[in-house]
Amino acid sequence: MRPSHPAVTEGRATGSAGPRLFLRAAAGLVVSGLAAGCARAGAVEHPRPAYGPERGAEGANRPAPAVVERPGPAPAVEALPTEPVAIFELAAEAPRPWTSFRELEERVAYYIDYFTARRVEDFSTYLRRMGRYERFIRERLAFFDLPAELVFLPLIESGFSPTAVSRSGAAGIWQFMGSTARRYGLSVTSLVDERRDPIGSTDAALSYLSDLRQRFGSWFLALAAYNGGENRLERVLSAHFPGVELSDSLFWDVRRYLPGETREYVPRFVAAVRIASDPQRYGFDPADTDAPVGYEVVTVPDATSLDVIAGAAEVSQEEVEALNPHFVRGVTPVGRVTEVRVPAGRGFTFSLKYAEIPPHERVTFLEHRVRRGETLGEIARRYGVRLAELQEANPDVRPRRLQVGQRLIVPRGRLTQKVLASRARLERAGAAGSGPGTHVVEVGETLWQIARSYGVSVDELRRWNGLREDVALVPGQALEIRGRAALVYRVQPGDTLTAIARQHGLSAADLARFNNMDLNAVIRPGDVVRVPVVGVGR
Repeated sequence: MRPSHPAVTEGRATGSAGPRLFLRAAAGLVVSGLAAGCARAGAVEHPRPAYGPERGAEGANRPAPAVVERPGPAPAVEALPTEPVAIFELAAEAPRPWTSFRELEERVAYYIDYFTARRVEDFSTYLRRMGRYERFIRERLAFFDLPAELVFLPLIESGFSPTAVSRSGAAGIWQFMGSTARRYGLSVTSLVDERRDPIGSTDAALSYLSDLRQRFGSWFLALAAYNGGENRLERVLSAHFPGVELSDSLFWDVRRYLPGETREYVPRFVAAVRIASDPQRYGFDPADTDAPVGYEVVTVPDATSLDVIAGAAEVSQEEVEALNPHFVRGVTPVGRVTEVRVPAGRGFTFSLKYAEIPPHERVTFLEHRVRRGETLGEIARRYGVRLAELQEANPDVRPRRLQVGQRLIVPRGRLTQKVLASRARLERAGAAGSGPGTHVVEVGETLWQIARSYGVSVDELRRWNGLREDVALVPGQALEIRGRAALVYRVQPGDTLTAIARQHGLSAADLARFNNMDLNAVIRPGDVVRVPVVGVGR
């Protein structure tokens, strides 16, 4: 987890506000028994009820959420204590490990003023969004037996925006970096980024927080590690506090060795807890909150655009996108069954309507990244669509001013499914480190360029695909890419991509390409790097 900031870059809208009742613990989640889906080859299975305004019989099978005591009002910040005291007014049966002291309270007072004066509009938005996910997160905190106040952590991480991305690349409401997300079982690919899924990423975040608390023996230190990096904190403790008992009070001594944002992370969190626990006291409207998310889970058997899913469920595309922000390209993966959320009460309708949609009509678009020398006409021909259709799908694109790297929406054409399938096979082959994949040749590509991009030789490409030296590539042509066997290398302190590559007789550029990483990407101790084994798996 890397440092983040309340000022984040947001993507698509995450849905409209519903009835506004702030911090409703009794907001409930919809479960309605639904009939089975249509019986047909490859048809979706019947919807699985999940969350919504009420619990039905099937919802009763879920673990009952623990009753969470609302933290009481914090002591006035003007009366700074001189002895350690409990930060929160807590129930006797649920003590928390957090303590406070004068220096910390001074910074907490500063951030309370910061959020309630200088950032009041932003913090109001964060509090409003929190209503969508608060109940679910509280249930999971109770399941993990973690402090209930951690429900407020996304306030300072992302403002509860699933599409938030920090300057360092952390994403989602819990602001996971890609390497940490993968370590805790989240998928991060070009099509699916589960860091952006508030439901799916919560268990991963709570597991990570629980591990950090166990590792550092203090919640303040665990939070500092969550924000600034666990290995960085470990190095600081080893260098400056060897043998010192780990505790919350140690945090204040440790903080001067930490990056600026991490030094302020705990005071900001405590300030956010104080405000969110009693918003009216600090001038916020308790009724200004979004309704809890309500949805049902359905499955699709293959790649499907979110607009098609919305049409089958007879709801707006925006509603489906808000429930599924982790499908970053607006389409589910090809070649596998995928769970998708639809608004509560729409699962059965979706099952009926989706079964009537022919497979070739389930993907309505894909994305194309412009390469050097390409024209709109060439791109249209490659995907089997008319130039007018491509221009209509990209009204803001100026045909004579295409930019390298620019993304274009390509309407459904006769090659859409083929291209999607090729990309998916290649992505799976890259993730597994072995097995065949397919590369669809783009305009202007050469065998040498393709070979370099996959860390293989031109001769290998020719041999795998039966190509003679005098045969030219054709745009749209499918080339078999056989993945290399790879070993898994866990990054050690002081490692760089260049050093790892040198150890294994590779160039840093080839190693970066093999891992789909930028040559200047930052790697940290504990990260995993895949190293191709030369001469194996060809």
